[in-house]
Formats: sequence, C-alpha cells, structure tokens
Amino acid sequence: MAELFQLQIVSPNRVFYEGEVTMVEMNTSDGEMGVYAKHIPLTTVVAPGLVTIHEESDVKFAAIHSGFAVIMPDKVTIMAEVAEWPDEIDIDRAEDSKTRAERRLAEADPSTDIVRAEMSLRRALTRIEASQK
Repeated sequence: MAELFQLQIVSPNRVFYEGEVTMVEMNTSDGEMGVYAKHIPLTTVVAPGLVTIHEESDVKFAAIHSGFAVIMPDKVTIMAEVAEWPDEIDIDRAEDSKTRAERRLAEADPSTDIVRAEMSLRRALTRIEASQK
C-alpha cells in the first residue's frame, strides 16, 4: 500500500480540498508532475490543467487555473487562482469561452493580447476536460 501524505488545495475564496492522499498529479510550468510521499522539498508554478487526487480508495479530478505548489516530504499545498470540481463547472460558459478565445487567436488582430487569449483558451479547455470526468 502506498504511503499517505497531506494535500491541501486553497483558492482565494475557500479551502478547496484537504485530506490524506497517496499521490497528486498536476500541470506545472515545467510539464506534468506526480508527487508521492517523501518527495524532495520543492516549490513550483502550477499551470492551468487537471489535478488528479489519488486517495486510498478513490480518484478525484479538479480544474486548477494557475498558482503555485509547495511540496514537502509529508505535505503538498497548492495555492490556486481558481479551483473547481467538475460538477461546479458551467459547461456552456466554458464552451463559449473556448469559442471566443479561438476566434481572437484566429483573427490575428494586432491589438489582440495573444498571451491572454491563449490562457483563456487553456482555462476553457481545462474546464471542459474536467467536466467530462
């Protein structure tokens, strides 16, 4: 049996998740990362994407939109700009956001903030993916 460690995910408006887990997977600025108990201490930037929470007898998925994680051997804390469970996501709104971002990127308007449009698209795709879990 895998060893347990504490996971806490907080957003500006709530403690999103708190509990013992066997593993957590997340997207970081350096790529995908999986963390088990006794991981070396590390601080990393969390990129928009799914967070997979492996509990002893269950797996949960959540959408995370940017932040950072503090990883210690016995605890991982993720501070997220936004954290959402799949049932909290308005799929129609996410689809509309995806369409708007794709349109902005396709127009090639010089006044368009490309980085902002790409991040908007990434958040929308994350929400859509999470809602399908």
